[in-house]
Amino acid sequence: MKAAVLYQRREPMVIENVTLTDPGPGEVEIKLGASGVCHSDYSHWSRDTWSQMPLVLGHEGAGTVTRVGANVSRVKPGDRVIIAFGVRCGECVFCRRGEPYLCTPSATPPTHMFKGDLALNMFAHVGSFAERTVVAEKNCVVIRADAPLDTAALVACGVATGMGAVMNTAKVEPGANVVVIGTGGVGLNAVQAARLSGAARIIAVDILDNKLEYAREFGATHVINSRSEDPIAAIQRLTGGYGADYAFEVIGMASTIRQAYDAVRNGGTAVVVGVAQEDEVVSFSAPALMRSGKKLLGSVYGSTRPHVDFPKIIDLFMEGKIKLRELISRRFALDDINEAFRALHAGEVARGVVEF
Repeated sequence: MKAAVLYQRREPMVIENVTLTDPGPGEVEIKLGASGVCHSDYSHWSRDTWSQMPLVLGHEGAGTVTRVGANVSRVKPGDRVIIAFGVRCGECVFCRRGEPYLCTPSATPPTHMFKGDLALNMFAHVGSFAERTVVAEKNCVVIRADAPLDTAALVACGVATGMGAVMNTAKVEPGANVVVIGTGGVGLNAVQAARLSGAARIIAVDILDNKLEYAREFGATHVINSRSEDPIAAIQRLTGGYGADYAFEVIGMASTIRQAYDAVRNGGTAVVVGVAQEDEVVSFSAPALMRSGKKLLGSVYGSTRPHVDFPKIIDLFMEGKIKLRELISRRFALDDINEAFRALHAGEVARGVVEF
């Protein structure tokens, strides 16, 4: 089968013919239908992160089950599934508390991809920039048979992370004033989740006008280009001088995390969704942090419970309540994966999708 292999960071991925080993006990083989091209993939290509080379990137995948290993009972060949990335052990204290997005497993899954004798690491234990993959049964979320795989793939990360930050982590209530800083694929889903939650004002902040136009399409009532005006002053002007009830930082930079904190009113909530570099530090005045009553929350994977939330999101899409197809601004073959990364970095796409 074909896979896009990263041998060295910041160098083009190489399309290789690789071997996929059989699913073991509790494991499932999936033929990928589509994989989203997420900024997290780009970050592990461009930054010196914890991931190990050689690496098959891709973690936003959906496809069809082709084979199952022993002791698999939740899925069967022919099922359409979304792959929940990472590990979902079901046994640690966080999984038992209903917080699988914080899973701390005692062991990590083995890789199933090889180039000859060379083991290829599978990013987030998925490796969806490949024609097929093998993952744990616990990571497979069965979806309705009429759901298209190109849009379903986006639910695996960008959609669930953005919508979940609003609906699960912050629990935005009707009538709230909401700010979303960063309107890429995840940010757009925060925007439409705020709309779905009944927010009164949804203020989108970005430095690219084309992304702000996407935000309008997804439900933003106001847009601010932070290159041309002070976003904090503009947000205060739009909220009667108080600031927003909620602000979501969906970029992953210390400066924009602080911006989200400054954007909310006293007693408001700033939510950090973006993944910053490991050495970035955000500073706050300690007395002001107490006196303002502001809350600063981290949102991991949108506080998502995949087996609960993924089917709900698919149903919302299939009933016309949310936009997913409109997220896809370009489609790519696997052979064009490096062009997909270039377009992502240039800000040319809301979401690119690799189709198989």
